[in-house]
Amino acid sequence: METLNIDLTPEQYHVPELLRKAVARQLGTETDALPPFRITRRTLDCRRRNIVYHTEIEVGSVEGTAHENKCYPPFTKKVIIVGAGPAGLFAALRCLELGIKPIIVERGKPVEERKYDIARLTKEQVVNPDSNWCFGEGGAGTYSDGKLYTRSTKRGDVGSVMRTFVAHGADPDILLDVHAHIGTDRLSGIIRNMRHTIEEHGGEYHFNTRVTDLIVKDGAAHGVIDQHGNRIEGSAVILATGHSARDIYQMFFRHGWLLEAKPFALGVRVEHPQELINEIQYHGKGYSPYLPPAAYSLTTQVGTHGVFSFCMCPGGVIVPAATDDGQQVVNGMSNSRRNSPHANSGIAVTVGMADIKDSDVFSLLRFQQAVEKRMFVAGGNTINAPSQRLVDFLQRKSSSRLNPTGYMGTTVNAPLHELLPDFVTDSLIQGFKDFDRKMHGFITEDASLLAVESRTSSPVRIPRDKETLQHPQIAGLYPCGEGAGYAGGIVSSALDGIRCVNSLANIA
Repeated sequence: METLNIDLTPEQYHVPELLRKAVARQLGTETDALPPFRITRRTLDCRRRNIVYHTEIEVGSVEGTAHENKCYPPFTKKVIIVGAGPAGLFAALRCLELGIKPIIVERGKPVEERKYDIARLTKEQVVNPDSNWCFGEGGAGTYSDGKLYTRSTKRGDVGSVMRTFVAHGADPDILLDVHAHIGTDRLSGIIRNMRHTIEEHGGEYHFNTRVTDLIVKDGAAHGVIDQHGNRIEGSAVILATGHSARDIYQMFFRHGWLLEAKPFALGVRVEHPQELINEIQYHGKGYSPYLPPAAYSLTTQVGTHGVFSFCMCPGGVIVPAATDDGQQVVNGMSNSRRNSPHANSGIAVTVGMADIKDSDVFSLLRFQQAVEKRMFVAGGNTINAPSQRLVDFLQRKSSSRLNPTGYMGTTVNAPLHELLPDFVTDSLIQGFKDFDRKMHGFITEDASLLAVESRTSSPVRIPRDKETLQHPQIAGLYPCGEGAGYAGGIVSSALDGIRCVNSLANIA
């Protein structure tokens, strides 16, 4: 078997006959004598005018991505997993492989039922605090685009996470892409298939079950207590509750268990016409049947604050992501086809203890909550999204009109430059100017800002020992994923869930 690294034009990549000719040319052979081959890696490079796919191709290999049914060992113990997001799901799948019975406790509903609460939130502005864009089977990632790229490659086998998604229904193309993407419309079926795998092999689910306390005996976690007082017991607890489960932090505080304030980021969603982003990124070429909707990744430093794009959604929509009454929060998502006329991205500013007056463990959480409340009031005490044109925000003036938007709800005209904290506004203004220098045309009258993008990560961390991954005060308790402050997306959360199970099973 031979491995080739070939740069292909988008047309060569997508037209089979042109692809065969390019591979044959590289091998110095005729196309009719070309041995079997398959693409194993691809990256779209638009940095230069001549756009290419950097590809890795295995010649002489016809091996596909088929997955055999796994044989799991019998259970020797059971572990309680709090949360059915990516950290909890992949922890459960790893438990099965190690002969540990996973008992998943999820405050929200199965993914099939969860969609009705999301529809009601969008159409009627009624927030179910246990079932929304963040809470429910699959976690926030299920309704947040399904991006599968991460910088956490040192934390585990990213490939195994991708293969697990494919085994449960994801497009095998995610195994090729550096910036893989599933799409919200497909993720719900994949999450459901994962549940079937877990249940068919002896795992257990408890939906509509909100954890209100831990069962701690002799300094060790042995289970959880739900909102009805029911006790669910096991030999250990993996706490994978997600970045918005604020009641869990209050539970820790009530018991005097260790918590830490953690820097996070806060800002807005910026929305452009997708066609404009295509023209910028593809050097004026605009639409091409051989190019996907263009994305971008931007970062800059403004004084002591980082300003960066977050969860960029080409061909996407903006959604209301509040998890309780009195909050206004926005997030972005795309379906698998990414065929919306809009492109949106979170543009966030780093927030740390130096930016606020208080200095206790909940200081940054209160800061986050105060901004979300302010935006709720600005929206008319509803989840209408406060909005402003980008050009007006830069001039610190109110907009006389708003642009068409892909927000799944109603927008209201609001002076975001006044509503956001001063240092956030100042950093965003300079950041947008820097971004326009990197992507000329980014600043345009057609761009809109919607607020507030505040759930980039948790502003509280639940500490754990670096070696054992257990809480310093409670043996057998494994703070895990985004909610504990140890991950930042679907893949990194999945890897952290696997790491926690390996640790409790004493696997290095």
